[in-house]
Amino acid sequence: MTPTILITGAGGGLGGSAARLFAERGWRVLAADLRPPPAAERTIPIEIDVTRAESVETAMEIVRREAPEGLDAVVTFAGVMRVGSVAEIDEAELVGLLQVNLLGTYRVVKSALPQVIQGRGRVITISSETGWQSALMLNGPYAITKHAIEAYSDALRRELMFLGIPVSTIRPGPFRTDMVDGIGRAFAHARDSTTHFGALIDRVGALAIREQERAHDPHLLAEVVWRAATARRPRAHYSVRADLRRSVLHHLPTPVVDRLLVQLFRSTRVQRE
Repeated sequence: MTPTILITGAGGGLGGSAARLFAERGWRVLAADLRPPPAAERTIPIEIDVTRAESVETAMEIVRREAPEGLDAVVTFAGVMRVGSVAEIDEAELVGLLQVNLLGTYRVVKSALPQVIQGRGRVITISSETGWQSALMLNGPYAITKHAIEAYSDALRRELMFLGIPVSTIRPGPFRTDMVDGIGRAFAHARDSTTHFGALIDRVGALAIREQERAHDPHLLAEVVWRAATARRPRAHYSVRADLRRSVLHHLPTPVVDRLLVQLFRSTRVQRE
């Protein structure tokens, strides 16, 4: 029997890379996204808006029709990124982030769970290196959502293990995606939205744009998703090419890190009204 996988965020980027790899290796891929990829051999496009419960349920009707014997895996790549001050971010933007990154994952997994149980499959959630690292200035809004994904995934794993359903969490470092390619626009938006942190946003944004040169090939991450989906005993967590400097900062004592950041950005002053 051909294994079947549901991948959200499969219209491009990391999710698209994973969808192509699974299709190439003989799986039937239910490729779900706001703008799903074209239909292809072993790839069934499904339109989904993970922020809307009715859209998720409509998508699951297609899943149930296309996978009547259940799902072998669900992978929740659908996500968005924002940068900026957590002290200043507009409430609607923060709610929007949570709607996609956290609640979108929750909605898809909850709705797909009967198919996963039927197929004796597994769940693979997508976090980030920011999900386990201490949050840094200007990545707070995104880090909030990924820290929440970590808590959600741990709780989910420790519930579904009683049903024989493995849950793995993938923690990507920097990879080349449309999301990363838009980092300049993201910092420009943050710059336009700040009262106090304009100079800091300029400095951090310039560093982030230069760091894009070290971003990795999405195929490397797709291979890890493949291992999580096919391993007899999948790991609870897969950290994939985490940024070394961020990892070191995370493991240093908090007061030391705070002093280092102040020294690094000493020439950056906040603007007070």
